[in-house]
Amino acid sequence: MHKRITNSIYDYICRCLSGDSMAHVSAGVEYALHCLLYLIDAEELGQPASARDLAELQKVPAEFVAKLFTKLQKAGIVVAREGIGGGFALARPATDITALDVIEAVDGRKALFECKEIRAQCALFADRTPAWAMDGVCSIHAVMIEAEKRTREVLAGHTLASIAGRAAAKAPKDHAGRVKEWLAARTPRRRRRGNPAKG
Repeated sequence: MHKRITNSIYDYICRCLSGDSMAHVSAGVEYALHCLLYLIDAEELGQPASARDLAELQKVPAEFVAKLFTKLQKAGIVVAREGIGGGFALARPATDITALDVIEAVDGRKALFECKEIRAQCALFADRTPAWAMDGVCSIHAVMIEAEKRTREVLAGHTLASIAGRAAAKAPKDHAGRVKEWLAARTPRRRRRGNPAKG
């Protein structure tokens, strides 16, 4: 192996070849989007939903969902309604919140691809990489930049409202009503407990 290939690159290649590579978009984004879709249902009931209830609805740890909502609140996607029967609500209309907004709130803004400048490491160059090999943007990196641009455009083109519409079209007609009934049944329970928004 060429001496310029670092251990980190080698480890990354091994992970990719073994299938042990992480998805670019985290599972947290998936759960956050599901929670936000349920908030649309809660909004139609005129009441917020707690992180604990949303976690219970999806059978995930409440602490995990609470951390997601901390990020979503910081990004201005949700607002907390404090007090008895409080919870979280969308900070702006579902038509104004995009999938890209949620991804960046949960995962941060990160590049699709990180160029390792492997083009400089050809064994034929020895330790003297010619200028032409490093001229301009790497051709592979250029493709990845274009892919990231298009990906961001697609994600920015889908809102919570449009995703909710697609989900509703797929589910049985009574499913949305059952979700609303489930959420509505939780509000009196939270009032008895006096739970705050995060409870």
